[in-house]
Order: sequence, then structure tokens, then C-alpha cells
Amino acid sequence: MPRPSDTKQRIQEVARELFAQRGVQRTGLQEIADRLGITKPALYYHFSSREELVRSIVQPIIDEEEAFLADQEALRKVEPRALLEGYFDFHYRHRKDMVLMLGELTTLADLGLIELVLAWRGRLVRLLYGPDPTLEQATRAVIAFGGIQDCTIQFADTPEDELRRAAVDGACAALGIKTRRAAGRRA
Repeated sequence: MPRPSDTKQRIQEVARELFAQRGVQRTGLQEIADRLGITKPALYYHFSSREELVRSIVQPIIDEEEAFLADQEALRKVEPRALLEGYFDFHYRHRKDMVLMLGELTTLADLGLIELVLAWRGRLVRLLYGPDPTLEQATRAVIAFGGIQDCTIQFADTPEDELRRAAVDGACAALGIKTRRAAGRRA
């Protein structure tokens, strides 16, 4: 007999798959239970609602992003390229769940996650430019971080190291930061 944690993980895996295919709002808990060959009450034992199931999928991602930002904020001096690379790595690791989340903006808004993401973007801008960035600095940072996130989804078939270099170099260009390649050519 599977352990409860195994069943919980299986439920999350099937939910991810069905949410990606049909959307969160069009996927019923009964459909998830049927796919797993369990009863709906057995599913309710692990998740009391679809909202709780969705939150269980996104909460580890939220926690990881929060830890990444807290680690960066704890540094005496943030190195912009390292910040961008870490941001890329995070989004690349979670690109499948990011696609799911982007397709379910209403659900994310209901869970209060849109405001959280906007607050994270504000924290990222402050990490780069301090507490009072200019509009130009703030917009460049939003373009850089949003671009990195989009690249991890848009170019999913590109090898990770190649995409990481291209996306981070593009973000550096948006921020007006010299890339390693450009700096090497001038040396």
C-alpha cells in the first residue's frame, strides 16, 4: 500500500498533467481521482479542495523564490550577473509549472500570488538599484527579469547552458551591464 506522501505526490503529478491539458478550472477533482484509480474521498483525505491542491503545487516554488531573494538581500553587495543567473536557474528549473501558472492567472489572482510576484519584482529592482530606483532603472529591470522568465518558457528546446548564456547576456544588455563576452573583446 502506498504511503500517504507517495499518494499525495501522485495526486500532484496527475493534477499538474491535467491542469496543463485542460486548465485548473476545467479539471475536476473527480477526474483526478479517476485517473489515479482512487475514490474522491481518498483524494479529499490529502487535499480538501482544488485550491489547496493548486497551492500545494505552487507553494514549494514560492518558498524557493522567497529563499533566493532573502539570500540575495542578505549579501553585502549584490553582483548583478550572479543575481540574473540565479533568477534564470530558478525559472528554468520550474519552467513547466511556470507555464501552468501563466495559463491560470485568474486562479493565481484568487490565491493572492499576482501581488506576491509583483512584490518580488520590486525587491529584485531594489537589489540592483537600491531603495529609490529611477523609472528608467525600474523599467530596465522589469524587462530584464521578465525577459529571462519568458526565455525559459519560449526556448524550451534550447540546451540549458546556451539558453542561460543568451538570456543572461540579453538581460545584462537591457540593464546596460557589460556581458562577459563584450568585456573580453575589449580587453
